[in-house]
Amino acid sequence: MNFAAPSLGSVGGRSAARAFEFGRTYVVRPKGKHQATIVWLHGLGDNGSSWSQLLETLPLPNIKWICPTAPTRPMSVFGGFPSTAWFDVEELSEDAPDDLEGLDASAAHVANLLSTEPADIKLGVGGFSMGAATALYSASCFTAGKYGNGNAYPANISAVVGLSGWLPCSKTLSDKLQGVDEATRRAQSFPILMCHGKGDDVVPYKFGEKSSKCLSSNGFQDVTFKAYNGLGHYTIPEETDHVCAWLTSKLGLEGNAA
Repeated sequence: MNFAAPSLGSVGGRSAARAFEFGRTYVVRPKGKHQATIVWLHGLGDNGSSWSQLLETLPLPNIKWICPTAPTRPMSVFGGFPSTAWFDVEELSEDAPDDLEGLDASAAHVANLLSTEPADIKLGVGGFSMGAATALYSASCFTAGKYGNGNAYPANISAVVGLSGWLPCSKTLSDKLQGVDEATRRAQSFPILMCHGKGDDVVPYKFGEKSSKCLSSNGFQDVTFKAYNGLGHYTIPEETDHVCAWLTSKLGLEGNAA
C-alpha cells in the first residue's frame, strides 16, 4: 500500500493551494460515425479502466468515451487514508461541507479533456457515485458559465448523466445562477438524467432524489430522475439500457449508421 502523498505538479498553469495529479485516461473510440464525446467519471477508489470496459459493450456506436482516473488524495471520510477521488468528502450528507477547490479542479480537468474535440461533435459528462456528483457539478458550471471560483467555464456541454450520485453545492446553486443572463435559458433546455437505486446504502436514495428536486426548482426543466427498486450502489443492465436510450434521444444519435 502506497501511503505517499500525491506528487504536487503544476496544474494547467494555474497557481493552486493544492495541486492535483490526475491518473491515466482510457479512451473508447466510436465503432460508427463519431457524433458525440462523453467524459465518464468513476466512483471513489476506482479508476478509468473498469468503466471503459463496460462502456465499450454498450450499443452506442456514435459515442467516443473518455474515462480519466482521479488523483490519489487523502480522504477525510477515510480519516486521511489516500484514495482515488475527484474531490474530498468528509461525510455523505446534505450538511457536509463541499470541497470547492477539488470540484473545480476536476471540472476543469473534464473541460480540458473535451477542449480538443471537433466543433461539430456534441459533448457530455457522466459518471457514477462521486463521478456522478462531479458530472452534475459540471452541469451547474456550464449553466452559470463559471466555476465555483468565478473563472469562466469553457466547455459547451449538451447533456449530463449521473448514476447513484448527488449534486454538490446544492445550497448555493441559486446564488451561482442568479444575475447570469444566459443561465436561465441554459438551465431550461439542458438535459440531465439521474438514476438511483432505492436500496443504495452508500449514497442514500433520498440524497439523489433531493438533488434532482433542487435542479428542477432552480429552473432545470429537462431533468429525468429514474428510481430502481432494490438496486444498491452499483449499476444493472436495465439502468444502462435506459442511459443508452436517453443519450440516443437527447444527443440525436444515428445508431448503427457507419
